[in-house]
Amino acid sequence: MTEFGLIDTIRDMFAAIPRNGFDGIGDDCTVFPLGSGESLVFTADLLAENIHFLRRATSARELGRKSLAVNLSDVAAMGARPIATLLSLAIPHDLPEGWIEDFMEGYRDLSAQYDVGLVGGDTTASDSGLVVNVTAIGRIADSHIKRRSDARPGDLIAVGGSLGESGAGLRDILAGRYDTPLAQIHRNPAPQVAEGIWLGERPEVHAMMDISDGIASDLRHILHQSGVGAEVDTECIPTPVDLETAVSGGEDYKLLFTVAPESANTLLSNYRLRFGDEFHFIGRITGGNHLEWLRNGTPLPVDWQGFRHY
Repeated sequence: MTEFGLIDTIRDMFAAIPRNGFDGIGDDCTVFPLGSGESLVFTADLLAENIHFLRRATSARELGRKSLAVNLSDVAAMGARPIATLLSLAIPHDLPEGWIEDFMEGYRDLSAQYDVGLVGGDTTASDSGLVVNVTAIGRIADSHIKRRSDARPGDLIAVGGSLGESGAGLRDILAGRYDTPLAQIHRNPAPQVAEGIWLGERPEVHAMMDISDGIASDLRHILHQSGVGAEVDTECIPTPVDLETAVSGGEDYKLLFTVAPESANTLLSNYRLRFGDEFHFIGRITGGNHLEWLRNGTPLPVDWQGFRHY
C-alpha cells in the first residue's frame, strides 16, 4: 500500500466518527478552533532508529534537536507559532550512560530558541531500537492558516531554500562518511519557523506545507488535496547536488508554497527585506491533474518519486 493509499484508507475508516471540532486528516497539522478568531494546531511525528537515523552516525544532542525541529517545521508549514510539545521515548537497554541527558540538552536548546515549552509525554523500554515521538502544538489566527488544499490554477510554486543537500548528506552517512558538510546538514535541519509565520500572514500565499519527503512526493500532496496539476521548471530548482536527489532526497524541511502570480514579485522583495534571504519560484499550478517536469519548457520523460515510507 502506498502512503496516499494508507492515508485514504484510514480517513475512510474514521469518517463516521465525530471529530469534535478538529479538522480531518490531510494537512501538516490538524486544526482546533478556539472560537475567538484563533485556533490551535497539532502535529505528531516520530523517528525510529535505523529508519530515520543511525545512532552510530548521529550524536545524542543532534538527535534531540532534530526530533523537535522536524515537528516545528510542520507547525510552521501551517503558518502557526509553536507554543508547546509533548515528547515520548521508547528507550533501548544499550544506551550509554548520559546519552538521554545529552539528547534532552539538544531538545532543550531548540525549545529555548523558539520559547516552546515541553509540557508532557511518556517513556518506555524498547527491545528494537530507540523510537522518538513528538507532538507539537501551535497557535494561529484563523485568517492566517495555510492548508495544502488551497492551491489555485495559475499560482506560482515556491520553495524556501536550497534542496537536496540533506538527501546527499544521507547518502554520505550510509556510505560511512559521517563528517562531511552535507552529512552535517542532514543531521541538523533548520525549521523555517519565522518564515512560516510571516508567510502565514500573507493572503497572497495560498497552499503551504514543508518538504520532508522531497518535492516529487510533497508537491503531489498539494496537488491531490487541491485537485490541481503542476508544471515544474527543473532548471529553476535551487540545488548544489544532482537534480534527482534535489527532488526526491527528502528531509530538506524547507517550506513549499503557492503564490498568486500578480503578487509574486512584491512578496519576494518583502521577504528579502525581512529575512535577508530569498525563496525560489520553480513552477506553476495548472488546471490539470498531473505533475509534469520540464527542462526549458520541454517535458522530461521521468517519473521521479520522493521518499517512500513502505
